[in-house]
Amino acid sequence: MTNTFTLSLLSASLLFATSLSAQTLTTEKSSLTLEKVAQGLEHPWGLAFLPDGRMLVTERSGKLRYVNTDGSLSAPLAGLPDVEVAGQGGLFDVLLHPNFAENNQIYLSYNEPSANGSSTAVAIATLAGERLENLKVIFSASPKFSSRHHFGGRLVIQDNQYLFITLGDRGQRRDDAQTLDNHHGKVIRLNLDGSVPNDNPYLQNAAVLDDIWSYGHRNIQGATLHPATGELWTHEHGPQGGDEINITRATLNYGWPVITYGEEYGGGKIGQTAKEGMEQPLHYWVPSIAPSGMTFYLDDAIPGWKNSLLVGSLRFGQLVRLELDGEKVSHEERIMIGQRIRDVRQGPDGAVYLLTDQADGQILRLTAAN
Repeated sequence: MTNTFTLSLLSASLLFATSLSAQTLTTEKSSLTLEKVAQGLEHPWGLAFLPDGRMLVTERSGKLRYVNTDGSLSAPLAGLPDVEVAGQGGLFDVLLHPNFAENNQIYLSYNEPSANGSSTAVAIATLAGERLENLKVIFSASPKFSSRHHFGGRLVIQDNQYLFITLGDRGQRRDDAQTLDNHHGKVIRLNLDGSVPNDNPYLQNAAVLDDIWSYGHRNIQGATLHPATGELWTHEHGPQGGDEINITRATLNYGWPVITYGEEYGGGKIGQTAKEGMEQPLHYWVPSIAPSGMTFYLDDAIPGWKNSLLVGSLRFGQLVRLELDGEKVSHEERIMIGQRIRDVRQGPDGAVYLLTDQADGQILRLTAAN
């Protein structure tokens, strides 16, 4: 477990004049070029790279678009499920099926409306040109609840076999994160078709929902797989401090809201910082950085970055690069981007792609400077 470090908050030149297509960022390992790839997206949330060089991008406002290789945007695709857009809720992540080249299937996570409120849901559909077809909802969190907060929504596929879905506590229902008869504050594990794996940890326990993998989470909006172990790593938002990174293992209790390094908004203690039977975070931030997308960087294209863990920051407009020593963070570098970062992805070209969380959101690309 690591707290904050003495950090070099790198002061990049942020004179991103509209007439310029790129700027140079000086980082600890190398100089980088930051380029704008696309713009005009309404609070983009998730990004997927297609085999033909295009990208798929979700907008929280309920739209899914292609981003063409020249950076232009397609019209919104048709055939999406009903999405409730309110507060933090809307259309979330997009992920290609492992056999996308054969079946053209994608997964979407989103805020699903009902007469009793809404909850995070996941659908699978076939990408057919300018529309989705054969859409099927394979997961719908319960209970439905009227809240504008803490939906989670990240999707990760492990071993081309299992789908992990991250969820939030829905704000006012935070105590639900400690009970196992609901989906609030949980990580879910399914087969790719939405069925429950026969080795899920609670399958034989009638008192527990059989798709639950782990619990005690507040709001997970970053998730990725460790390149060596294949384990699920997640991060979650803390309340006014206490954002944390966890290795998310079956049946473990990550403590929210019983333990946290955060506090009530406006001040006030929440529980304690440690308790037997509850997991300590691998790393945490006080004050909060408001973490967003997260990925391991696995390429050599950016010198010195290979195997770093990259985390976006909504609050500070930074990209946070973490160096690891096993299951410990040994060094943290913060790179100023100057815009709220919603998602972080490594592209097939070895570049790092960032989504900016704005009404006129952008896709940015980081590469090694020539």
